[in-house]
Amino acid sequence: CRFSQMLHPIFEEASNVIKEEYPDKNQVVFARVDCDQHSDIAQRYRISKYPTLKLFRNGMMMKREYRGQRSVTAIADYIRQQKSNPIRELQDLGEISSLDRSRRNIIGYFEQKDSDNYRTFERVANILHDDCVFLSAFGAISKAERFSGDNVIYKPPGESAPDMVYLGSLTNFDLIYAWTQDKCVPLVREITFENGEELTEEGLPFLILFHMKDDLDSLEKFQQEVARQLIGEKGTINFLHADCDKFRHPLLHIQKTPADCPVIAIDSFRHMYVFPDFSDLSVPGKLKQFVLDLHSGKLHREFHHGPDPTDVAPGQPIQDLASSPPESSFQKLAPSEHRYTLLREKDEL
Repeated sequence: CRFSQMLHPIFEEASNVIKEEYPDKNQVVFARVDCDQHSDIAQRYRISKYPTLKLFRNGMMMKREYRGQRSVTAIADYIRQQKSNPIRELQDLGEISSLDRSRRNIIGYFEQKDSDNYRTFERVANILHDDCVFLSAFGAISKAERFSGDNVIYKPPGESAPDMVYLGSLTNFDLIYAWTQDKCVPLVREITFENGEELTEEGLPFLILFHMKDDLDSLEKFQQEVARQLIGEKGTINFLHADCDKFRHPLLHIQKTPADCPVIAIDSFRHMYVFPDFSDLSVPGKLKQFVLDLHSGKLHREFHHGPDPTDVAPGQPIQDLASSPPESSFQKLAPSEHRYTLLREKDEL
């Protein structure tokens, strides 16, 4: 791979620069994998374009790849940024009143910084600092919030939103990470030109609500029904919402325009399938069945061959219902020779 060969000396030089700044080999490790020789590793981490730079923390692969400039300076700066402390220490609890309540805030109150509780909190913050704001307070400053011991709370977006308290063990990394991730990563995320490729790389199909930017009612209904009907499908499909104006091109692929919004569709990365009628969103089980039909292969089968025989109205020939499914438009954000097509459309909008 010519591009891999070009990056190799840059990557190696950046590793030497960082090694001088962080001589402890446990601080930062640079590694390279020949994916021809180690295809099992490439498959495990869904690597299909080269070169790919991924960051691991505590053995966990981070969602966001390195997509910065391929230079020694840029790569070294990225590592320095990753080594910076992701937790802001509070000097006074009064600072909490001035927090940005449009963000998701996680606050840890600890008796002392040199403790297993704080070290676990720090590990979680290092992984999720792009999704939440992490803050901490210690000793006398935090005492008022430590009436039952060290304490971690979540302040959700919104001035009037109530706090939520973590009730598990503060030394159990898996438990506190799962709780924090659930609070920091919304069930329904917005897809943008900036994060589209990143979301695609998670390898899960998309269930997308296309809505106008100021149509918050449709978004709220979608969020409620996803939480009500599909919480058990989390981990099998990504729940997303998209701005109809910005993503006109995917809408065209399903023969829709912004005037048709709100529209719900599934992108399987092979084809896009349209939820028949947004007004059916609140019909019990309707949205869930749409997703289950994706997993069972029914959506793909019916688009190619028409409705299953049991779904055909009496006297209606199956072949008359056959149609070609629209191809995925978001797929162009996936690793392929066309992966920048949709990104370039940003300039045309």
